[in-house]
Amino acid sequence: MKITDIKIFVSCPSRNFVTVRIETDEGLYGLGDATLNGREMAVVAYLTEHIKPCLIGRDAHQIEDIWQYLYKGAYWRRGPITMTSIAGIDMALWDLKGKAAGMPVYQLLGGRSRDKIKVYGHANGQSIDDTLNHLGKHIEEGYKAVRLQCAIPGLAGTYGILAGKKDYYELQSNRPLPPEQPWDTNKYLNFIPNLFKAARDQFGSEIQLLHDVHSRLTPIEAARLGKELEPYNLLFLEDPIPAENQSNYKHVRHHTTTPLAVGEVFNSIWDAKELIESHSIDYIRSAVTHAGGITAMRRITDFASLHSVRIAPHGPPDISPIGHAAHAQLNTWAPNFGIQEFVGFGGKAINEVFEYSLAYADGHLTLEDKPGLGVDYDDLEAKKYPYKRSYLPVSRLEDGTLWDW
Repeated sequence: MKITDIKIFVSCPSRNFVTVRIETDEGLYGLGDATLNGREMAVVAYLTEHIKPCLIGRDAHQIEDIWQYLYKGAYWRRGPITMTSIAGIDMALWDLKGKAAGMPVYQLLGGRSRDKIKVYGHANGQSIDDTLNHLGKHIEEGYKAVRLQCAIPGLAGTYGILAGKKDYYELQSNRPLPPEQPWDTNKYLNFIPNLFKAARDQFGSEIQLLHDVHSRLTPIEAARLGKELEPYNLLFLEDPIPAENQSNYKHVRHHTTTPLAVGEVFNSIWDAKELIESHSIDYIRSAVTHAGGITAMRRITDFASLHSVRIAPHGPPDISPIGHAAHAQLNTWAPNFGIQEFVGFGGKAINEVFEYSLAYADGHLTLEDKPGLGVDYDDLEAKKYPYKRSYLPVSRLEDGTLWDW
């Protein structure tokens, strides 16, 4: 099965998505997600100028060799642009192999470990009462786990709270530059434990709760927060500190028993190696779209399982339904699956462009058994939704110092 063409599509049915379609001489095609939020066109250039010319004529069944060729064959390894590009190709090749075999991808990985995929949703609010109202709605919808994010009093544009806007495009309006948001660590640390105390007081201990710090604290600040949140029994505390220095997580771990999760910006197993080996984290949150595809995520998953670390893949709205379908295939197989982030299937426009075989019910996703990833993409429909340049926000301390977002 020879690769005859690789097409790259960019569309914006509510968010920008980069879609890879690998075509073959047998009439089959495979789809991959190569979306990198805020840097989409850099990935498009990498795929078009540097990857596509190297793969035309190759055997599409040779997934491992192609992955190694794209990774080891380039002197400049790793990084988000390279690994997202590889991920798009890799997903499309697994989709092709599944179609050729007449099997869903999870069967090619080794078969089912579970019948349904536990997910957590997002309850965001402008106040504690507002956040708890959204938590109650999630519980009514069957969610067993919910992430809580709340606006911090005295701060405008807190992470996870879009200041009443629908998305970052609205925040940027007609000036497509990164929106800036203020940050104050002391206000945050003094407030967040109150949110979780109120949640437990109102909804009890059965619902699993999570929180995303978004890498805004120092190790000792994160240790303080983790310790203060211990009475509220979080499923995990996400990204408490930046992970460039992996050993810093040991300091947080030393001070708190609150489970820790990290990895959504990781690009390879090397970003997580020390964290996993040292038992500094409990959940690895790398995404199939940004960490090199299914081939790479399978290695991360197996390595994590040796150290009692579970996977909890990143599932934001800027991963396309193709990426979410790839996660579903991986999660169905992975023996050390923990939980999947899930923010819904998107709006009408996304459903016009993408066709997928996932269904939500009672806090879980179920995957219909279709060959490959079980997704399709309508490139003609996608033309109705052209690319819109966009950026994620930037954070600054109240004195103007640039901070982590």
